[in-house]
Amino acid sequence: MSSRRGYPSDLTDAQWDLVKGLLPEPSGDGRPEKHPRREIVNAILYLVRSGCPWRYLPADLPPWQTVYWYFVRWEEAGVTESLLTVLRVKARVAQGRAAEPSAGVLDSQSVKGADTVGRDSRGYDAGKKINGRKRFIVTDTAGLLITACVLAASWQDRDGGKTALLGLYLTSPVRHVFADSGFAGRFVDWAADRLRTTVEIVRKPADQRGFAVQPRRWVVERTLAWLTAHRRLARDYERDPAVSEALIRWAAINGMLRRITRGHPSRRQSRRALTRI
Repeated sequence: MSSRRGYPSDLTDAQWDLVKGLLPEPSGDGRPEKHPRREIVNAILYLVRSGCPWRYLPADLPPWQTVYWYFVRWEEAGVTESLLTVLRVKARVAQGRAAEPSAGVLDSQSVKGADTVGRDSRGYDAGKKINGRKRFIVTDTAGLLITACVLAASWQDRDGGKTALLGLYLTSPVRHVFADSGFAGRFVDWAADRLRTTVEIVRKPADQRGFAVQPRRWVVERTLAWLTAHRRLARDYERDPAVSEALIRWAAINGMLRRITRGHPSRRQSRRALTRI
């Protein structure tokens, strides 16, 4: 364990125990690694949670070049996908659910793109009036992330949803998905014909006025809110959409670790607790 003071985003001992066995083995050149892997993970979580650029990582964490090197190599090795899969199973079992989900929930979220987002990977969402990118995610019915993809905000839900469902098809046994009316139409037929996946459209009641929680769909909207609570995800800063997807997975991993070790999803702080901060 590091002797530094620590940050709120640091892994606890229990959380590190869940992560350490899922990281790749050290290189076989015989040289010991200069920085503890726990500190590398702490640095990545600090960046995702605080929203700072790579070069602004605090001096008492490993050098940003080292952290970024591990970040890239671990993505190439599929580490975040493996972590998501294993932690999702643990979180579901801890809640008394089956290890594998039988249904998923699909949704999208448009976010503004920073000036670091190139013109070739950004677009304009006319409905939300947002210039940037659009995130498509699929969660289980408990709100635990299964897959995520990032596209230009100009992509229609029906088109971007195909990429998200293909990722779901390749990584999960889920073949029944709930979605909102933005995914209605030919997308439903495409999913049934090509992926043998049933997309059930959850529509608003005809007499609804104002906001109302939608059955089945509220869990994915809650997950999107949890993800954007990580400041690095409040808007899209990444040149490469694949990096955006990786950071979404790290944010989801952070949430799953907290849920497993705490025993329940996060709750809003009480007004009394906020006054003591």
